[in-house]
Amino acid sequence: MGFTLVSEAFKDNGLIPMRYTCDGWDMSPPLLWLHLPEGTKSLALIVDDPDAPHKPWTHWLLYNIPPDIHSLKEGITKRELPSGCLQGKNDWGRSTYGGPCPPEGKHRYCHHLYALDTVLSDLNTPGKAALEKAMQGHVIAQTTLTGLYQRARI
Repeated sequence: MGFTLVSEAFKDNGLIPMRYTCDGWDMSPPLLWLHLPEGTKSLALIVDDPDAPHKPWTHWLLYNIPPDIHSLKEGITKRELPSGCLQGKNDWGRSTYGGPCPPEGKHRYCHHLYALDTVLSDLNTPGKAALEKAMQGHVIAQTTLTGLYQRARI
């Protein structure tokens, strides 16, 4: 089995529970990764919604996750992040998790985890494009966990 990202909160292509969305507690889901590739020096996580109107919407950016860390707990705060781990800025302009909040219809929320052969320099709260540029040429492997969410209409 290869590099894999899973969550005890939802299965790949399964429904994301409301507690992790803007309709609930808007906290990050628990994440666990398995079978880190040899040579991994750090990890980066990008959570986005490819179904958002106009462009993929970025919900969370983490980078320089140490390779000896294999999970992130539910609702992890900035203070609880592993030492050395840095956050980027999501499309709400915040450097924290922002849960699913689709304007209409069912959307996919892709949790992309990248194994890198380096520790990135401090990018000063980068956006998605800046983080992806910094990762270029350093990705050893990547894995994606996708969750689905649709807001209830009253």
